[in-house]
Amino acid sequence: MTAPAEFWFDPACPWAWMTSRWMLEVEQVRDVKTTWHVMSLSVLNEDRQEHDAGWHRRLGIVRVLIAAEQAHGNEVLLPLYTALGERIHVQGRGTTGSDGDVLAEALAEVGLPATLLEAADTDKYDDALRKSHNAGMELVGMEVGTPVIAVEGVAFFGPVVTPAPKGEAAGKLWDGVRLVAGTDGFFELKRTRDRSPSFD
Repeated sequence: MTAPAEFWFDPACPWAWMTSRWMLEVEQVRDVKTTWHVMSLSVLNEDRQEHDAGWHRRLGIVRVLIAAEQAHGNEVLLPLYTALGERIHVQGRGTTGSDGDVLAEALAEVGLPATLLEAADTDKYDDALRKSHNAGMELVGMEVGTPVIAVEGVAFFGPVVTPAPKGEAAGKLWDGVRLVAGTDGFFELKRTRDRSPSFD
């Protein structure tokens, strides 16, 4: 029986990108089907950060994702996230620099209209964005970031891993994560990161 999983991401986060690529590997070796959702580090940290150009650009990207989902269905989120992530993380073009073509190129790659770019500069989609964001955060708590994964009624942050495990190694990590996440009273495993994300 296929296990439904839910995955909340902010495309600006390189660690969420690594975990999302792992999750795609998991789907190849375990009977899991993932539904993708948008969350926002800008929303999560809005009371802790100055609202500079970078903050607004990151917020604009997730607004466009929400607008795309509303207009074209949830199934567009993964391909659009993948197109964005390839540019932001793999190509290293970032989300806060002067390169304004990342969003336009990603929309074009997945066949979505360029008019969705208009969503970046309006608060029209902010209620829907917050609803999506809060749906994930309410499952796991407000002390974490992205990604958030939920399966069989249990939600957790992470795993934070690099490089993204592939094949059966991805499946084994999934098995372990589900094991600890399903243990009553289990909350956290953590160690200091000693390397940057590897996108190979």
